[in-house]
Amino acid sequence: MRFLIIGLGIYGSNLAIDLTDTGHEVIGVDSNPSLVDAIKDMISTAYIIDATDETALSALPLHNVDLVIVAIGENFGASIRIVALLKKLHVAHIYARAIDRIHESILESFDIDRILTPEQRAASDLVNEMGVNARISSLKIDDETFIMKFKVPERFVGMEYPDMQLEKDFHLKLIAATRGKMSRNILGLSHMSQTLIPEPDTCTVESGDIIVCQGRAADFNLLYEHLRD
Repeated sequence: MRFLIIGLGIYGSNLAIDLTDTGHEVIGVDSNPSLVDAIKDMISTAYIIDATDETALSALPLHNVDLVIVAIGENFGASIRIVALLKKLHVAHIYARAIDRIHESILESFDIDRILTPEQRAASDLVNEMGVNARISSLKIDDETFIMKFKVPERFVGMEYPDMQLEKDFHLKLIAATRGKMSRNILGLSHMSQTLIPEPDTCTVESGDIIVCQGRAADFNLLYEHLRD
């Protein structure tokens, strides 16, 4: 995938580097020359541009990337203005970072794809989410190996678990699988809980099933590329 990240502070630069490390093409943008200089050799391209200026923003390849991410958090006004300009320029897919509930509420009015809030995980986990288009919990085992938990992609629903070919096609080892089940808590209120599927190899994948897999970041990216085809 191709990403354009506006704002190369700590969050934006970490996100840009993690995306690059997992095989994606990243274009970084910031008005601060020192931030651009610090990252220019670690990503595909980096521009020194004031993205709050419509003319300068429109010069970027906004329609030749899969996703534009406004990673600015601290400069509330700049973040809002850039998102407004991106919508005006008919950018199809936008993520934006919010630093508080007021910021988040204003961004909600723009109807963008996703708002990244402080409560959500670090940049590295967001990279994993974008890989399989699902919310992910991850545990890093070493520099290459991860254990990741995520909802089974809809493309696999209805298949038998062995037919997903996770290990054969994507080098991902299935560790566990769970399925949602309605139950009642001690107050008698209904809630959804996850129940372990004892032998997933004998089961059909259902919508909402959650799996835990072990593999390299590159392997999860391979799964994403398959789902994108």
